[in-house]
Amino acid sequence: MLITPGELLAKINTPADLRALPESDLYQVCTELRQYIIDNVSVYGGHFGASLGVVELTVALHYAFNTPDDQLVWDVGHQAYGHKILTGRRDRFHTNRFYKGLSGFPKRKESPFDTFGVGHSSTSISAALGMALASKEKGEDRQHIAVIGDGAMTAGLAFEGMNHAGVSNTNLLIVLNDNCMSIDPNVGALKDYLTDITTSKTWNHFRDEVWKILGKFNRFGAFQKFASKLEASFKGILLKNSNLFESLNLRYFGPVDGHDVHHLVSVMNDLKNIPGPKLLHCVTVKGKGYALAEKDQTKWHAPGLFDKVTGEIYKKVHEKPQPPKYQDVFGHTVLELAKENPKIMAVTPAMPSGSSLNIMMNEMPERAIDVGIAEQHAVTVSAGMATQGMTVFCNIYSSFMQRAYDQVVHDVCIQELPVIFCLDRAGFAGADGPTHHGCYDIPYMRCVPNMIVASPMNEIELRNMLYTVSLDEFKNWKSAISIRYPRGEGVIPDWRKPFEKMEIGKGRKICDGEGVAILTIGHIGNYAVEACQQLAEEGIHPAHYDMRFVKPLDEAMLHEIFSKFKHVVTVEDGALMGGFGSAIAEFMLDHGYQAQIKRLGIPDQIIEHGTQLELHTEVGMHPEGIADAVRAYVATAVAK
Repeated sequence: MLITPGELLAKINTPADLRALPESDLYQVCTELRQYIIDNVSVYGGHFGASLGVVELTVALHYAFNTPDDQLVWDVGHQAYGHKILTGRRDRFHTNRFYKGLSGFPKRKESPFDTFGVGHSSTSISAALGMALASKEKGEDRQHIAVIGDGAMTAGLAFEGMNHAGVSNTNLLIVLNDNCMSIDPNVGALKDYLTDITTSKTWNHFRDEVWKILGKFNRFGAFQKFASKLEASFKGILLKNSNLFESLNLRYFGPVDGHDVHHLVSVMNDLKNIPGPKLLHCVTVKGKGYALAEKDQTKWHAPGLFDKVTGEIYKKVHEKPQPPKYQDVFGHTVLELAKENPKIMAVTPAMPSGSSLNIMMNEMPERAIDVGIAEQHAVTVSAGMATQGMTVFCNIYSSFMQRAYDQVVHDVCIQELPVIFCLDRAGFAGADGPTHHGCYDIPYMRCVPNMIVASPMNEIELRNMLYTVSLDEFKNWKSAISIRYPRGEGVIPDWRKPFEKMEIGKGRKICDGEGVAILTIGHIGNYAVEACQQLAEEGIHPAHYDMRFVKPLDEAMLHEIFSKFKHVVTVEDGALMGGFGSAIAEFMLDHGYQAQIKRLGIPDQIIEHGTQLELHTEVGMHPEGIADAVRAYVATAVAK
């Protein structure tokens, strides 16, 4: 089902086509663009509220600036759907986030208008500044624009970029898209500061009266310094604490209505004539133009398929009880444990609903903390709590954990602090693609001293792992632990069982067998169960071991395996280089065993987006791929 664009939108294949229209047509373009996004996302899925909130901003940016010569960098990319539609990808937009289709985020390989690949937040200012510095060095006269949300502003990288930009004397415009939301409502002092700016009636009235005067003065070099000092002085008098951005030497303009496309174009045309680093503060509404998305912005961040008329979000109807999502098992279990243990605290960097920590936050808001988009801070504040004897669950997506690696090493592991890292979205993250795949946590965690690395095969194992590490005796290990689990559902509907203590570093045998041993880590082991069932019908009976821990390995079990089997298949939903299979091969080498090992996992390449099964199939670790690896060993043995 292809969605038909509106009359004006159908004529826009590049931003040059947009700029050829009279400015009086821009309101209609915005209306058609917003409707096209609603029509497509309701049928094909994807992120929703963020792109609706920046329709006017998107149109104004491409109308006022000569993109792609003027370089536009979007932050995160949830907000870039309108950008993609206006830059030659309208007729392929229905493939967005589908296997082999358009990426859900800006991507350099996809279009020259995507000047920088984004997926993780808060990178836009540094990236655009880097481009601006290069243009300055090459003597190029072009504009550089970074569009960043107020949620992404909480990350340290954004402040590092602004700090440098203020002394760079480059032609950089930072557009602050202020809607008080990331995926969940924003938190912290910066949110309150921006709210003070946007709600100051005195400052907004003054700004409206003198904006045009200052804008005109600023076009003339003779008045530029005077106008700048005058504006800064009045801001300091009329708006308390107004100098945050200007103290970083960024000219501050705003706040302006981010949904007034004509005013935005006028302001941006003025700003093009003002040299140096600038910040334009735009106030927008996430989900603008779709009432339900405006009302419940978290729910409509990425709602799935829905009826655009009634707003009904389609859900699969199941005849039998379904397994829960791993994130919900985490959320409910941590709350259950916290009710019994007053030392338990929990931390997440801006993902309370995505990690299901909101379950605990709703009942224990003082003990479950959202620190904003600040992964480094999340890790170190967890370490600080741990020094005081608290049991701290730090829940971070595997992909986002990469942003705080130094803190894991320096602030946690070197100090032997027992922080419990719960890494959600480990392995392939699906349609979010390579910026969100949790490929690398096993290699980068297992190489650090004082770090245990574990992964449950199902919901009950996750529940018992969380219980085990919540016990005071876990602190005797003087180690942190990384517990990784995937996006999506598990396999056991009836998962709420009494807690059972696990032995750290001990695996379990799923089934005995002959000829070949399959060793798995985590949820992907359920694929091996399917493979064994297929093979049994062919008269092939491999053994299957769920190792549970990558570090420490169950050495007693591995001695048993390598003493009995000459063919071993390892399976992991993570990077092969330095991963679980590598750990098994290292054990074999270190202990003088000789066996053939086939490692299945994510190869040394970037894997794009698609469903998890599509991606597992692509790299050969789906049930049939596991079965094929066993068949190949059996065929070799028969041939001999």
